Amino acid sequence: MTGEAPATLLLVEDSDTQALRIRRMLESHGFVVMRVASGEAALDSLDGRIPDLVVADYHLPGMNGGQMARQLRMSAVTRMIPVLMLTEGGEPGLEREGLESGADAYVPKSADPDLIVFRIRALLREGASARQRDSTSARQGDGSRLFRRARILIVGGGGPHDRDVASLAGLMRRDGHEVTVARQPGVVDRQDWFDPAREPDCVVVDLASGAFDGIAFCRELDDLRQQVVVAGGVPPRIMGLGGGQASQGAFSARVFEAGVDDLVSDAVEPDVLALRIRALVRRKLLQDEARRVDLERQAREIAVESARAEAAAIASKASLAEALEQANAELADANRKLIETQGKLVQTAKMASLGELVAGIAHEINNPLAFILAHKDTVARALARVIDLEDAGDAAGIAQRHAALMKCRDRVESMNLGLRRIQNLVLNLRKFSRLDEGQFQVIDVPEALETVLALLTQKFGGGIVVERNYRAPDRLYCQSALLNQVIMNIISNAADAIQSSAQTSVLGTDNDAPGRGVIRIGTELRPMDADGGQAYVFTIADNGPGIPAALKERIFEPFFTTKPVGAGTGLGLAIAYGVVQAHHGTITAADAPGGGAVFTISVPWQPHMVTMNDLAADAAAVPARGAA
Repeated sequence: MTGEAPATLLLVEDSDTQALRIRRMLESHGFVVMRVASGEAALDSLDGRIPDLVVADYHLPGMNGGQMARQLRMSAVTRMIPVLMLTEGGEPGLEREGLESGADAYVPKSADPDLIVFRIRALLREGASARQRDSTSARQGDGSRLFRRARILIVGGGGPHDRDVASLAGLMRRDGHEVTVARQPGVVDRQDWFDPAREPDCVVVDLASGAFDGIAFCRELDDLRQQVVVAGGVPPRIMGLGGGQASQGAFSARVFEAGVDDLVSDAVEPDVLALRIRALVRRKLLQDEARRVDLERQAREIAVESARAEAAAIASKASLAEALEQANAELADANRKLIETQGKLVQTAKMASLGELVAGIAHEINNPLAFILAHKDTVARALARVIDLEDAGDAAGIAQRHAALMKCRDRVESMNLGLRRIQNLVLNLRKFSRLDEGQFQVIDVPEALETVLALLTQKFGGGIVVERNYRAPDRLYCQSALLNQVIMNIISNAADAIQSSAQTSVLGTDNDAPGRGVIRIGTELRPMDADGGQAYVFTIADNGPGIPAALKERIFEPFFTTKPVGAGTGLGLAIAYGVVQAHHGTITAADAPGGGAVFTISVPWQPHMVTMNDLAADAAAVPARGAA
């Protein structure tokens, strides 16, 4: 057929002249020819590549063509290879012997070359499909070799049987087997039996050797065979050479009881001995082939089961993917509903907080607004009276006008106080909602603290004493809200706590007087991390009632307050917490030693920023002084 690869022929010919002639003739007809000079070399070449047909001379050195053909028929890999036998002579019975040995055709070398080619093409045509199937099966087996010769182990020799063992080894080698001779059982490597690349196919034991107990050795080999079977291998056959005792019934019984598969005597003909060994080897090789086929079947079954399992896994994954997709859709829907519900809850919470805030702010605004409006009416009436008394020049009229004007002044001052309270409340709300607008700058801490205390002086009255302990540097790089809002809110809360307490506690200083409140304000530098950084720390302690443990986690929440409605908005500590967070600092509340509460504010200390601002201020002042 066009495009079909040419057939590969293995030419076995010891004569270089004959080999060259036959090779040229075959290659001229399109065949690919490989040539070897002996039957042993031909069998060895089969381990690397299986030819499509073998052309062999019957008369070969060592192993003849018939013996080689028998070796080919004993292996599953090569049993379907066609064998064309060539010979120069016409000896009687030679063709029959060649065909009986396993050859497919017998052609004299003197025949017409076209006849030889026709016979080759006919043999290739007849065995193509079976040969391809058998070769493919062999290549898919678990063995690493395509073809191997049978391995024979002969144990014995020495003494009167040495020549018989040597002749037996030569006969087996000529028959194409790999033969190993061991004089003593001790040199036999038992581990070879568990290695498919070295295990023997047949063990021939010289039972008549006087150097060792042959029957005991056979028992040992039979036990070893059982181990091979347990390991999953095919055990070798055992043949005993019994000498003259082989014909004795009692001896034969002992031998077969020891596990021997066949027993022959010295009187057997060499050809018959070779045939009996060949029969044992053939059964062993057939078992090897059956085991190989069984392993291939198991491998195919495993592959099928694996494919089925993989298909089932794919189907399961597909089903899981569908279920996961559905679950994801349900989860997305549930998440959407949860977000909607959460939004509603947040809105509800906001409205509740807003209601609480509005109630507190309304009360805070209504109080000063009420007396502002009342004072406004008083001021209006007083001014009207002053106008009415403008024409009165007597002392009584002047006194009345002066009293009315003083009353107006007092009421205006009260109105200013109420307006400042409203202004401070609005400012607190604005700063709480827009804390991020504060700019960082260098602040004089003692001065700022004194300003805060001055603003709260009226709130302290005469019942609260303020103690100062400023140990940190005077200048701090921060937002002004840190002092104006945070410190003020905490000090204000401390004053409220002291004033609302029925009984104040004393912190244990000489300045503390019974029944008086004390607020301590301190600053210091503390180590902040292992890199040598420092923190600027404010501490504000009071001897009020302290903070209940159950409320410490909530005091920084927006709109949370323990004061009654109208007494506070719950924004002070929330503003303080936000400002400190903007400084990457911390604010904590704890119980003060001896009673009361202590607030600790810690922010990073940045001396380089203080220095840079000072230098910038000095640089800006130079042109101004020059201009002046």
